[in-house]
Amino acid sequence: MSALFPEDVADYLKNHPSFFEQYADLMAQIFLPHPHGGRAISLAERQMLSLREKNRAAEAKLAELITFGEENDAISEKVHRLAVGLIAAETFQAVIHLINFHLRDDFAVPHVALRLWDKPEGIEDLPEFAAVSEELQVFAETLGRPYCGSTAGFGTASWFGEQAPHIRSQALIALRNGGGTIGLIALGSEEGQRFYAEMGTLYLERLGELVSAALARVTKSML
Repeated sequence: MSALFPEDVADYLKNHPSFFEQYADLMAQIFLPHPHGGRAISLAERQMLSLREKNRAAEAKLAELITFGEENDAISEKVHRLAVGLIAAETFQAVIHLINFHLRDDFAVPHVALRLWDKPEGIEDLPEFAAVSEELQVFAETLGRPYCGSTAGFGTASWFGEQAPHIRSQALIALRNGGGTIGLIALGSEEGQRFYAEMGTLYLERLGELVSAALARVTKSML
């Protein structure tokens, strides 16, 4: 007689679903170890426990998805408020104020700095038009998505003034107009993992698009 392996038994039961209908009393005679230790339980009870655990896992996953959805709704509302404010802003300084206010108060980003490459003639010197290295401008041109990570090697930490030594992570978002890069916005944090390489950047990209459009509009009026 050939040996019978567990796989053979499993295959037989899969292929003969009526087996336990024909031997219904067998369900009550088979006892298995309790999944969490203790007394032995019947096959039917073990199946019930398995279903309950699957239900709990499904409920936990649903609760997680609901939480993510609520968080996304909250972020979308904040982005909407920023968009409305930027649309209403009529001057360069108003746009800069709104960017700083909303990112600090709505998004809890403690440090925001912005640089634009081309300063319109005849206006006062502003930090937003301070000189930026050619290397950094080239880097901004190559950004397909916002950079998130350390400040090391970019020279952008100095944009945060006195807080520069305390900045541990940053997000760099290219500002574009008509297909060309016009500047860079930097978000800084003292938390090393506030901005990290694997994080999602969808809302950062949306932020860059909103800020780019607003700045392109108000800087054009400064010419």
